[in-house]
Amino acid sequence: MAVSPSNPHDAYFRHVLGRPADAASELRTVLPEAVAARVDWDELELQSGSFVSKQLRSRYSDLLFRTRLNGHDAYIYLLIEHQSRSDAFMPLRMLDYLVNIWNHYLRQHPDARTLPAVVPLVVHSNHTGRPWNAPTELTELIDLDPTTQQALGPYLPRFRFLLDDIAALDLPALRARDLTPATRVMLALHKIAPGNTRLGVDLLALTEDLRAILDGPHGTDELRCVATYIYIVGDTHVDDLGPLIDRLGPRAKEAIMTTAERLRAEGHVEGRAEGRAEGRVETLIDLLTVKFGSLPAEVIETVHAADSTQVRAWTSRILTADTLEDILA
Repeated sequence: MAVSPSNPHDAYFRHVLGRPADAASELRTVLPEAVAARVDWDELELQSGSFVSKQLRSRYSDLLFRTRLNGHDAYIYLLIEHQSRSDAFMPLRMLDYLVNIWNHYLRQHPDARTLPAVVPLVVHSNHTGRPWNAPTELTELIDLDPTTQQALGPYLPRFRFLLDDIAALDLPALRARDLTPATRVMLALHKIAPGNTRLGVDLLALTEDLRAILDGPHGTDELRCVATYIYIVGDTHVDDLGPLIDRLGPRAKEAIMTTAERLRAEGHVEGRAEGRAEGRVETLIDLLTVKFGSLPAEVIETVHAADSTQVRAWTSRILTADTLEDILA
């Protein structure tokens, strides 16, 4: 599977964590030990489809796995957030996805009298290094004073998702995790690759993992996938990868160089421009948040749906506009 220039984050995430063995290495690391011990890892099976709308797939990717949890049918729902700022309404968004999963289950099992457990996990990953700073529990979003919230406690929905804040980890901490090489490289690249002009240096820390990928059953194809992601989201010239290529050897050189040539022939400049456009969207959202505070979900979706010309026009109004309406008019 090739990384798609239209959404390289989503494509690379799905390519790697869509494989149960690679997904299991991430899930074992993050799930509470008492839960991980009850998961039947041999039964972990990727389910088809996505519960994220097409409009939001530039910001989120999701995967649903079916398994057994202490002998009972269960699911693990994995969502990765690609944007540079935390989603303040993520508990509500995740609850909506879980309800959709249960409704999908009931359509497939109309005679069911119980619901399977769904374990929700959000992986927060971005290249800015900003840690997660938004709620992880639904009750944090409900506007009540503490006394009233306590009085209503039994009648308010209680929902919390697990969070793996990759953005808050430094590269040595991520490398120390017990992950498969493919998973470790993918998560690391989500952190360090976008817009990076010195990947040739930064990737040297991942040499052993990249060599393990190259020595795997589909090594050359897997390395091409890694190289495609690097070239699409990064800003590193192929010549800058020379020290890494020298360490990995001739097979790696052929895979990396032919990938660069293919992307150039296919108009890779367009893919890089698209990556820069995505960066402008995130910059605009950050500026709007600084000026107006937490943004409504519909405003964020509007900005992500806009073309690059519109994003530039809105950004130019930041200094003079007094309201969100003035900017987005």
